[in-house]
Amino acid sequence: MRWYYRLGTFIGWTGYRCSRVDAARLRANLYQSGIYSGDREYRALLREVVTQSGRSVSEWLKAWYAPQAEIDRLCVECAGWESVEMARRGGRGVIFLLPHLGSFPIAVRYTGRRLPLTVLYRVPRERWRQPVVLAGGRNAGVSMAPADLKGVEQLLRALKRGEAIALPPDQAPNSKGGVWAEFFGRPAYTTTLVKKLQRATGAALIAGFAERLPEAKGYRIEYRSVPTENFDEAMLNRVIEDLVRRCPSQYIWSYNRYKTPRGALRRRSRGKGWKLHQRAAKPPRKSWFRRA
Repeated sequence: MRWYYRLGTFIGWTGYRCSRVDAARLRANLYQSGIYSGDREYRALLREVVTQSGRSVSEWLKAWYAPQAEIDRLCVECAGWESVEMARRGGRGVIFLLPHLGSFPIAVRYTGRRLPLTVLYRVPRERWRQPVVLAGGRNAGVSMAPADLKGVEQLLRALKRGEAIALPPDQAPNSKGGVWAEFFGRPAYTTTLVKKLQRATGAALIAGFAERLPEAKGYRIEYRSVPTENFDEAMLNRVIEDLVRRCPSQYIWSYNRYKTPRGALRRRSRGKGWKLHQRAAKPPRKSWFRRA
Protein backbone atom coordinates (compact mmCIF):
# COMPACT_ATOMS: atom_id res chain seq x y z
CA MET A 1 0.00 0.00 0.00
CA ARG A 2 2.95 2.38 0.39
CA TRP A 3 3.26 2.77 -3.37
CA TYR A 4 -0.45 3.44 -3.70
CA TYR A 5 -0.27 6.07 -0.97
CA ARG A 6 2.78 7.75 -2.49
CA LEU A 7 0.92 7.94 -5.78
CA GLY A 8 -2.14 9.21 -3.90
CA THR A 9 -0.14 12.01 -2.31
CA PHE A 10 0.99 13.12 -5.76
CA ILE A 11 -2.56 12.91 -7.14
CA GLY A 12 -4.00 14.84 -4.22
CA TRP A 13 -1.63 17.78 -4.44
CA THR A 14 -1.68 17.88 -8.23
CA GLY A 15 -5.45 17.99 -8.28
CA TYR A 16 -5.53 20.54 -5.49
CA ARG A 17 -3.24 22.96 -7.29
CA CYS A 18 -4.82 22.43 -10.72
CA SER A 19 -8.52 22.53 -9.81
CA ARG A 20 -9.21 25.94 -8.29
CA VAL A 21 -12.94 25.33 -7.87
CA ASP A 22 -12.54 22.07 -5.95
CA ALA A 23 -9.67 23.50 -3.90
CA ALA A 24 -11.68 26.57 -2.92
CA ARG A 25 -14.67 24.41 -1.97
CA LEU A 26 -12.44 22.11 0.10
CA ARG A 27 -10.96 25.06 2.02
CA ALA A 28 -14.35 26.68 2.59
CA ASN A 29 -16.12 23.50 3.72
CA LEU A 30 -13.29 22.54 6.05
CA TYR A 31 -12.94 26.03 7.51
CA GLN A 32 -16.63 26.62 8.20
CA SER A 33 -16.99 23.18 9.86
CA GLY A 34 -15.12 24.44 12.94
CA ILE A 35 -13.64 20.98 13.42
CA TYR A 36 -10.21 22.42 14.31
CA SER A 37 -9.06 24.50 17.31
CA GLY A 38 -7.15 27.30 15.58
CA ASP A 39 -5.63 28.62 12.37
CA ARG A 40 -2.46 26.56 12.75
CA GLU A 41 -4.42 23.35 13.26
CA TYR A 42 -6.63 24.27 10.31
CA ARG A 43 -3.61 24.54 7.99
CA ALA A 44 -2.16 21.25 9.23
CA LEU A 45 -5.51 19.52 8.81
CA LEU A 46 -5.91 21.01 5.34
CA ARG A 47 -2.59 19.55 4.21
CA GLU A 48 -3.57 16.12 5.53
CA VAL A 49 -7.01 16.34 3.88
CA VAL A 50 -5.40 17.02 0.49
CA THR A 51 -3.09 14.02 0.91
CA GLN A 52 -5.86 11.69 2.05
CA SER A 53 -8.15 12.82 -0.79
CA GLY A 54 -5.53 11.72 -3.30
CA ARG A 55 -5.12 8.39 -1.55
CA SER A 56 -8.86 7.75 -1.83
CA VAL A 57 -8.34 7.96 -5.60
CA SER A 58 -5.15 5.89 -5.84
CA GLU A 59 -6.53 3.03 -3.72
CA TRP A 60 -9.81 2.77 -5.66
CA LEU A 61 -8.86 0.03 -8.13
CA LYS A 62 -7.07 -2.03 -5.50
CA ALA A 63 -9.94 -1.67 -3.05
CA TRP A 64 -12.50 -2.96 -5.57
CA TYR A 65 -10.46 -5.48 -7.55
CA ALA A 66 -7.87 -6.99 -5.19
CA PRO A 67 -8.47 -10.64 -4.19
CA GLN A 68 -10.61 -11.03 -1.12
CA ALA A 69 -7.77 -12.65 0.79
CA GLU A 70 -5.70 -9.49 0.38
CA ILE A 71 -8.58 -7.30 1.53
CA ASP A 72 -8.97 -9.52 4.61
CA ARG A 73 -5.27 -9.07 5.34
CA LEU A 74 -5.49 -5.28 4.99
CA CYS A 75 -8.45 -5.00 7.38
CA VAL A 76 -6.39 -5.39 10.53
CA GLU A 77 -8.92 -4.16 13.08
CA CYS A 78 -12.68 -3.96 13.48
CA ALA A 79 -14.67 -2.24 16.23
CA GLY A 80 -18.38 -2.59 16.75
CA TRP A 81 -19.26 -5.65 14.67
CA GLU A 82 -21.20 -6.96 17.64
CA SER A 83 -23.70 -4.14 17.03
CA VAL A 84 -24.29 -5.56 13.54
CA GLU A 85 -24.86 -9.06 14.89
CA MET A 86 -27.26 -7.72 17.48
CA ALA A 87 -29.16 -5.76 14.82
CA ARG A 88 -29.57 -8.85 12.66
CA ARG A 89 -31.18 -10.90 15.41
CA GLY A 90 -34.80 -11.58 14.61
CA GLY A 91 -34.23 -11.56 10.87
CA ARG A 92 -34.35 -7.79 10.46
CA GLY A 93 -32.70 -6.08 7.53
CA VAL A 94 -29.82 -3.67 8.12
CA ILE A 95 -29.16 -0.28 6.51
CA PHE A 96 -25.45 0.57 6.56
CA LEU A 97 -24.70 4.29 6.46
CA LEU A 98 -21.25 4.66 4.89
CA PRO A 99 -20.37 8.33 4.27
CA HIS A 100 -17.51 9.71 2.14
CA LEU A 101 -15.09 9.01 4.96
CA GLY A 102 -11.99 6.85 4.73
CA SER A 103 -12.30 4.10 2.11
CA PHE A 104 -15.88 3.47 1.01
CA PRO A 105 -15.05 0.36 -1.10
CA ILE A 106 -13.05 -1.22 1.72
CA ALA A 107 -15.99 -0.74 4.09
CA VAL A 108 -18.30 -2.27 1.47
CA ARG A 109 -16.06 -5.28 0.90
CA TYR A 110 -15.55 -5.94 4.59
CA THR A 111 -19.29 -5.81 5.18
CA GLY A 112 -20.23 -7.76 2.06
CA ARG A 113 -17.82 -10.51 3.03
CA ARG A 114 -19.94 -11.26 6.10
CA LEU A 115 -23.54 -10.90 4.95
CA PRO A 116 -25.58 -10.44 1.75
CA LEU A 117 -25.23 -6.78 0.75
CA THR A 118 -26.80 -4.50 -1.88
CA VAL A 119 -25.00 -1.20 -2.49
CA LEU A 120 -26.59 1.97 -3.85
CA TYR A 121 -24.44 3.83 -6.37
CA ARG A 122 -24.90 6.94 -8.48
CA VAL A 123 -24.73 6.17 -12.20
CA PRO A 124 -21.62 7.91 -13.62
CA ARG A 125 -22.08 10.56 -16.28
CA GLU A 126 -19.36 8.94 -18.37
CA ARG A 127 -20.79 5.73 -19.84
CA TRP A 128 -17.45 3.93 -19.84
CA ARG A 129 -17.24 4.18 -16.04
CA GLN A 130 -20.44 2.25 -15.29
CA PRO A 131 -19.15 -1.18 -16.43
CA VAL A 132 -16.04 -0.57 -14.29
CA VAL A 133 -18.18 0.16 -11.23
CA LEU A 134 -20.43 -2.86 -11.80
CA ALA A 135 -17.44 -5.14 -12.37
CA GLY A 136 -15.96 -3.94 -9.08
CA GLY A 137 -19.20 -4.81 -7.32
CA ARG A 138 -19.22 -8.30 -8.84
CA ASN A 139 -15.63 -8.86 -7.79
CA ALA A 140 -16.53 -7.76 -4.26
CA GLY A 141 -19.48 -10.17 -4.18
CA VAL A 142 -22.12 -7.48 -3.60
CA SER A 143 -25.18 -6.44 -5.61
CA MET A 144 -25.20 -2.95 -7.10
CA ALA A 145 -28.37 -0.83 -7.24
CA PRO A 146 -28.46 2.39 -9.31
CA ALA A 147 -29.72 5.56 -7.64
CA ASP A 148 -33.07 5.61 -9.44
CA LEU A 149 -36.55 4.21 -8.88
CA LYS A 150 -35.55 0.68 -9.93
CA GLY A 151 -32.57 0.80 -7.63
CA VAL A 152 -34.68 1.91 -4.67
CA GLU A 153 -37.09 -0.96 -5.34
CA GLN A 154 -34.10 -3.31 -5.34
CA LEU A 155 -33.01 -1.95 -1.93
CA LEU A 156 -36.52 -2.35 -0.56
CA ARG A 157 -36.76 -5.99 -1.70
CA ALA A 158 -33.40 -6.78 -0.11
CA LEU A 159 -34.48 -5.32 3.23
CA LYS A 160 -37.76 -7.21 3.18
CA ARG A 161 -35.76 -10.43 2.69
CA GLY A 162 -33.88 -9.58 5.87
CA GLU A 163 -30.66 -8.70 4.01
CA ALA A 164 -28.44 -5.64 4.29
CA ILE A 165 -28.01 -2.58 2.10
CA ALA A 166 -25.35 0.15 2.08
CA LEU A 167 -25.50 3.72 0.85
CA PRO A 168 -23.61 7.02 1.21
CA PRO A 169 -25.95 9.14 3.36
CA ASP A 170 -24.06 12.41 2.75
CA GLN A 171 -24.64 12.44 -1.00
CA ALA A 172 -26.87 15.33 -2.07
CA PRO A 173 -30.11 13.95 -3.60
CA ASN A 174 -32.11 15.38 -6.46
CA SER A 175 -34.77 18.01 -5.83
CA LYS A 176 -37.50 15.45 -5.07
CA GLY A 177 -35.50 13.26 -2.72
CA GLY A 178 -34.44 15.48 0.14
CA VAL A 179 -35.15 18.09 2.78
CA TRP A 180 -33.00 20.82 4.29
CA ALA A 181 -31.16 19.92 7.50
CA GLU A 182 -28.16 21.44 9.22
CA PHE A 183 -24.75 19.88 8.56
CA PHE A 184 -21.69 21.35 10.31
CA GLY A 185 -23.51 24.61 10.92
CA ARG A 186 -24.91 25.12 7.42
CA PRO A 187 -28.15 23.95 5.79
CA ALA A 188 -27.55 21.00 3.47
CA TYR A 189 -30.04 19.25 1.22
CA THR A 190 -30.26 15.82 2.85
CA THR A 191 -31.65 12.55 1.55
CA THR A 192 -34.98 11.28 2.89
CA LEU A 193 -34.36 7.78 1.49
CA VAL A 194 -32.84 6.40 4.70
CA LYS A 195 -35.81 7.41 6.82
CA LYS A 196 -38.33 6.10 4.29
CA LEU A 197 -36.62 2.72 3.91
CA GLN A 198 -36.26 2.31 7.65
CA ARG A 199 -39.89 3.12 8.37
CA ALA A 200 -41.15 0.90 5.56
CA THR A 201 -39.18 -2.17 6.69
CA GLY A 202 -38.27 -1.69 10.36
CA ALA A 203 -34.62 -2.23 9.45
CA ALA A 204 -31.79 -1.51 11.86
CA LEU A 205 -29.42 1.40 11.19
CA ILE A 206 -25.65 0.95 11.41
CA ALA A 207 -23.15 3.72 10.64
CA GLY A 208 -19.56 2.93 9.76
CA PHE A 209 -16.38 3.69 7.87
CA ALA A 210 -12.96 2.25 7.03
CA GLU A 211 -10.09 4.38 8.35
CA ARG A 212 -6.68 4.31 6.65
CA LEU A 213 -4.05 3.53 9.24
CA PRO A 214 -0.72 5.42 9.36
CA GLU A 215 2.31 4.11 7.48
CA ALA A 216 0.14 2.06 5.09
CA LYS A 217 -0.55 -0.55 7.76
CA GLY A 218 -4.05 -1.27 6.47
CA TYR A 219 -7.52 -0.26 7.61
CA ARG A 220 -9.53 -0.04 10.78
CA ILE A 221 -13.25 -0.70 10.36
CA GLU A 222 -15.71 0.87 12.77
CA TYR A 223 -19.45 0.28 13.17
CA ARG A 224 -21.93 1.85 15.55
CA SER A 225 -25.64 1.39 16.05
CA VAL A 226 -27.97 4.31 15.26
CA PRO A 227 -31.24 4.72 17.21
CA THR A 228 -34.30 4.35 15.00
CA GLU A 229 -36.78 6.02 17.32
CA ASN A 230 -37.65 9.51 16.06
CA PHE A 231 -35.01 9.15 13.37
CA ASP A 232 -35.02 11.97 10.82
CA GLU A 233 -32.69 13.87 8.50
CA ALA A 234 -31.36 16.12 11.26
CA MET A 235 -30.34 13.06 13.28
CA LEU A 236 -28.80 11.51 10.16
CA ASN A 237 -26.53 14.52 9.69
CA ARG A 238 -25.54 14.46 13.37
CA VAL A 239 -24.53 10.81 13.01
CA ILE A 240 -22.33 11.68 10.02
CA GLU A 241 -20.80 14.62 11.89
CA ASP A 242 -19.87 12.35 14.81
CA LEU A 243 -18.12 9.93 12.46
CA VAL A 244 -16.26 12.72 10.66
CA ARG A 245 -15.01 14.17 13.96
CA ARG A 246 -13.37 10.83 14.69
CA CYS A 247 -11.34 11.01 11.49
CA PRO A 248 -11.64 14.53 9.95
CA SER A 249 -8.61 14.30 7.65
CA GLN A 250 -10.18 11.42 5.69
CA TYR A 251 -13.49 13.09 4.86
CA ILE A 252 -14.00 14.30 1.27
CA TRP A 253 -14.42 17.99 2.07
CA SER A 254 -14.23 18.96 -1.60
CA TYR A 255 -17.63 17.36 -2.27
CA ASN A 256 -20.31 19.94 -3.08
CA ARG A 257 -22.42 19.05 -0.04
CA TYR A 258 -24.18 22.42 0.14
CA LYS A 259 -25.37 22.69 -3.43
CA THR A 260 -28.98 23.49 -4.26
CA PRO A 261 -30.53 20.89 -6.57
CA ARG A 262 -32.69 22.40 -9.28
CA GLY A 263 -36.21 22.85 -7.96
CA ALA A 264 -35.31 22.34 -4.30
CA LEU A 265 -36.98 24.66 -1.81
CA ARG A 266 -34.75 27.42 -0.51
CA ARG A 267 -36.44 27.86 2.83
CA ARG A 268 -37.96 25.72 5.51
CA SER A 269 -40.15 26.71 8.40
CA ARG A 270 -37.88 27.12 11.38
CA GLY A 271 -38.49 30.22 13.43
CA LYS A 272 -39.01 33.33 11.32
CA GLY A 273 -37.61 33.00 7.83
CA TRP A 274 -34.59 30.87 8.54
CA LYS A 275 -32.57 31.21 5.34
CA LEU A 276 -31.00 28.04 4.09
CA HIS A 277 -28.35 29.51 1.87
CA GLN A 278 -26.14 31.10 4.45
CA ARG A 279 -22.70 31.77 3.03
CA ALA A 280 -19.81 29.81 4.42
CA ALA A 281 -17.17 31.58 6.46
CA LYS A 282 -14.08 32.28 4.39
CA PRO A 283 -10.76 30.77 5.47
CA PRO A 284 -7.77 33.05 6.12
CA ARG A 285 -6.50 34.36 2.80
CA LYS A 286 -3.74 32.21 1.34
CA SER A 287 -3.32 30.35 4.63
CA TRP A 288 -3.73 27.09 2.73
CA PHE A 289 -0.42 27.68 0.96
CA ARG A 290 1.79 28.41 3.94
CA ARG A 291 4.23 25.61 4.64
CA ALA A 292 2.15 23.31 2.42
